Amino acid sequence: MQLHHSSRRAYDHRTREHICRTRNPNVFPELRIPRSTTTSWLRRPLPTVVSCQRRLEDVAVLREQVDKLETRVRRPAAVVSLQQALLRVSGFSLENARLPTGAAKASVLRAVARARNALPLGAILRVLCLSPARYHRWMRAEPECGVDDRSSCPRTSPAQLTPEEVSAIKEMVTSNNYRHTPMTALARYAQRIGRVFASASTWSKLARERGWRRPRTRVYPAKPKIGVRATWPNEYWHIDVTVIRIVTGVKVHLHAVIDNFCRRILAWRLAERLDPTTT
Repeated sequence: MQLHHSSRRAYDHRTREHICRTRNPNVFPELRIPRSTTTSWLRRPLPTVVSCQRRLEDVAVLREQVDKLETRVRRPAAVVSLQQALLRVSGFSLENARLPTGAAKASVLRAVARARNALPLGAILRVLCLSPARYHRWMRAEPECGVDDRSSCPRTSPAQLTPEEVSAIKEMVTSNNYRHTPMTALARYAQRIGRVFASASTWSKLARERGWRRPRTRVYPAKPKIGVRATWPNEYWHIDVTVIRIVTGVKVHLHAVIDNFCRRILAWRLAERLDPTTT
């Protein structure tokens, strides 16, 4: 069986002395002294206290100093409340935003280090809406690698591509020399020459995410825009079949047959009618 002992609160002897002299347990409401404590103070005699500090006989002086301290505290509290209102209106929050640059993260970490002299770490992270896991991940980042996103530090991400390797992949994907090489063969070729050691799926993912377009040339010739043209009669015949269902339900097959050379003559005559100057 474990016994949990609550921490005992200590009060200044001058506070007890003033309450006993005024017989008023509610003189200092900001201290939140329990009723049982003030009752025991009023019932018992004052103890003998030996102190090296100067004794303040006038309570009014003490209250004046307290008022000055409260005034000094209210000013920065008002400034902080105004800044919080601006942040709420702007909609910015570290909870739903990323800081890709290491300079921004370092600035937040320096602010947290300064604030830890006055507030505990948990309260600071709640004010910033920053998760503890995210904060400690930034703190664990090695100084030589930095805290930038997509870090190329070999100790923290050994399988991540460096900016030089990404540039080499882009150069080979968009090069005219490899425009007809499949992505799988291109990735293997880059490994064989010792330039980039990455899988073909990584190459395809980078090309898809960053919109790299591979240069292509037309392999097949262009289709002719002019159809079949006969040079003499009975060279090419065209047949068109249409099925017509009449009222009695009988299907009638209608065949239309025309000579290609006759179609060419009809086209000439139609052109002459539309434009008499055409020969």
